Amino acid sequence: MAKKSKTGVLKRLREVKKAEKAALKREELRLRKEMGPGPASAADDEKGEPKVATADDMAGYGFPVGGDEEEEEETA
Repeated sequence: MAKKSKTGVLKRLREVKKAEKAALKREELRLRKEMGPGPASAADDEKGEPKVATADDMAGYGFPVGGDEEEEEETA
């Protein structure tokens, strides 16, 4: 019988590992596609609707709220 070279065996092991990793990625992608688009976080999952910032939230971040209407009146 022929003697197996160590480099050949290691090469095949690398190839097998790479193929298994690719198969795992394909399986995860298939599962994500089956699940469909879902909520981004657990908080969104509980309510069943996406979370949207309210006017109070925007004011808390320092964004002007309701100022567009006043600016339009001043320029007219």
